[in-house]
Amino acid sequence: MKEVQEIFNTIQARQKEQKTIRGMYRDVLANSQEYQSILEELEVLKTKKRKTLEALKMDLRSEMDELDKIKSDIDSEKELLSHATLSKLIKGEQLEIVDENNNKYEPIFSVRFKKF
Repeated sequence: MKEVQEIFNTIQARQKEQKTIRGMYRDVLANSQEYQSILEELEVLKTKKRKTLEALKMDLRSEMDELDKIKSDIDSEKELLSHATLSKLIKGEQLEIVDENNNKYEPIFSVRFKKF
């Protein structure tokens, strides 16, 4: 099995290759008249869509406020669930959650590296 540093170096090299190819692709797109024309049309349509959505949201203002509150509540509950799960796992307890359809869930954790 490869060492962690060796795997990391391989990932870094592949990411550099990926960045180079993406740069070439962006250059080709930037020099394409047809693509630039389509982008301009798209921007006009996006603006029109944005104005329409805002008008519709104003008609449903109280429902949209409730939707924002529900989203915030769900995010808080998910964070609480993560903390409670981690706490139980640290204590060595097994944990399994079942939804209303009898689907079983088990916690999954991942490891990521952050540059410091």
